[in-house]
Amino acid sequence: MEVEWRISQGLTAYPDALAEMRGRAAAIRAGNTDEAVWLVEHPPLFTAGTSARAEELFNPAGFPTYEAGRGGQWTYHGPGQRTAYVMLDLTRDHGQVRARDVRSYVEGLEEWLIRALDRFNVRGERRQGRIGIWVADRAAGTEAKIGAIGVRVTRWVSWHGAALNVEPDLVHFDGIVPCGVREHGVTSLHALGIPATMAEADAALRQAWGEVFAVPTRAVRPLPDWRSPSR
Repeated sequence: MEVEWRISQGLTAYPDALAEMRGRAAAIRAGNTDEAVWLVEHPPLFTAGTSARAEELFNPAGFPTYEAGRGGQWTYHGPGQRTAYVMLDLTRDHGQVRARDVRSYVEGLEEWLIRALDRFNVRGERRQGRIGIWVADRAAGTEAKIGAIGVRVTRWVSWHGAALNVEPDLVHFDGIVPCGVREHGVTSLHALGIPATMAEADAALRQAWGEVFAVPTRAVRPLPDWRSPSR
């Protein structure tokens, strides 16, 4: 079985993404379509997970905010950030990811980002008690988040997924307490001095996918039900 690998051009409206993921997850659950990984960029916006607190949203720029329905707290999405929506049937194993094990699935997403970052000679790390991927400056004694994880599982089909900061405007993250963590900042490949393109980040994600999930991917052309509004 293959996973459809889709890359949308331009900026995808967040309500459209929610609708498409919801429909795709239902079709996977019904056995009517293949699993999918959908790579998008969004216009600047904030999404609230099920644990989001109103006092952790500041939003001085007045970006749109959305209830995401995923786990976690506040997250920023915007241009220069690669958001990966992963829709898998978790009733079966996927490489390192054990069937019917949400923790194993989250660890698989983290490992996926870590291995993608490794292709840019960036050491991504986990932190106990914090979901996501971090990079450390041990000489300065600081660290920052470069990759976020936020998932939802409905009747053992996953949706939502992960986000990798390639070249977003990091000032935009000041509008929230990212994922509820106040004491650490956020970073990106470009902020680390790595001028990676989005296409290069996509290639790294695709190469790392098979190492973790052990499921081949099949690129497909965008179809009408995977809308991608132009910039």
